Amino acid sequence: MPGRGGLRAGRIILLFLCLVTAAALAGWFLSPRPAAKSAAESAKVKATFHLDTFVINLLEPEEKAYLRVGIDLGLDREQSKESAVPVAQVRDTVIEVLAACRAEELLAPEGKRKLKERILSALRQRIPELGVEEVYFTEFLIQR
Repeated sequence: MPGRGGLRAGRIILLFLCLVTAAALAGWFLSPRPAAKSAAESAKVKATFHLDTFVINLLEPEEKAYLRVGIDLGLDREQSKESAVPVAQVRDTVIEVLAACRAEELLAPEGKRKLKERILSALRQRIPELGVEEVYFTEFLIQR
């Protein structure tokens, strides 16, 4: 009965392939992933401050383009009533940065990261006492 031996060998190969696949998947799931932010960076943020949504005309010479973006700020300390966030200054600073953007640069993931860096830098320069450590986008929409 040569057919039975081939069937048995096929089952052994199939079992072996299943075990190898299971081991590979287990290794992938259990392997450490790079964290989005290091523990030291995350420890800097003690509170978040929500800003109302921004709707901005983007700098596009050939067409109209709009950006709708929600932003929360990661702050290095809790805000008390005595140290209230200067919302008008924060919004003005963010609007200045957003108004200088082009749709093409913002559509790329790298463009969004650079925009966060520019907003963070502008806020740290203009309002250093606020203690902004992170900029979080809570919504991001470009309409042309």
